[in-house]
Amino acid sequence: MKPRSKIPEHRKRQAPVQGAKLFQDALIVFNKPMNVLCQFSDSEGKRTLADFIEAPGYYPAGRLDYDSEGLMLLTNQGWLQARIAEPRFKLPKTYLVQVEGDITDAALLRLAEGVDLKDGPTQPAQAQRIETPVLWTREPPVRFRKAIPTNWISLRITEGRNRQVRRMTAAVGFPTLRLVRWQIGDLKLDGLGLGEWRKQAVPEQLAPVSMPPHPAGRRRRHGS
Repeated sequence: MKPRSKIPEHRKRQAPVQGAKLFQDALIVFNKPMNVLCQFSDSEGKRTLADFIEAPGYYPAGRLDYDSEGLMLLTNQGWLQARIAEPRFKLPKTYLVQVEGDITDAALLRLAEGVDLKDGPTQPAQAQRIETPVLWTREPPVRFRKAIPTNWISLRITEGRNRQVRRMTAAVGFPTLRLVRWQIGDLKLDGLGLGEWRKQAVPEQLAPVSMPPHPAGRRRRHGS
C-alpha cells in the first residue's frame, strides 16, 4: 500500500471541534489570512484553501476577497451553502475596518443610512467607531502615511456586493487600509488564530425547518 503523504505543519492547525446541535461537523469556520484565494486550486501559484484545510467534500459558502482577512465558512451541505451565501437571505456580516483618516460622525451616519455606489445605493447598515482591536500581525503590514491618522470602525451589512465595504468607505472619504471579517450571523472568529480552522455544528440561526441534506457543490459566490 502506498504510504500516505505527510500534511504540512501549517495544515494541521485545527482548533477543537465546537457545538453538538444540528448537523454535527457540517460547518468549517476558518480564519483566512490575507492573500489567500477562496478556492482549493489555482493555476498561477497563489495560496489557496488547500494550503490550510484538508477536508474533502467541503466547499466555500460565500467568499472573501483575496486581500481581505478573517472569517470564512465552508460546508458539506448544499442547502447550507445557499443559506449562507445567497444575498436573498440577508445574513448579516460584521467587518472590522481600519480606515485612513480620522473618520467623522457624518461619515459614519452616511455608512449607516446607505451610500450611493455605481451599482446602486447600499442598504442600511450599522457603523460605529471602535477602539483598535487586538488582532494578529498582518503580512504584508499595512502601509501607513505618517502625517495621516487612522481609525477602526465596525461595519455590519446584509449585502454581499463585490468589494462593497471598500467601496463604501471610499465613497464617504475614508479609504480602507485593512479589512477583517469578524462575524457572519451568529458565527464569530473567537478562539481561532490566523490560518486556523474548526468544524462545528449548524447553529440554530441557520437550521432549516425541514431536513434537505445533500452534498455541497460549486455555486455563484458573493462577498466583500
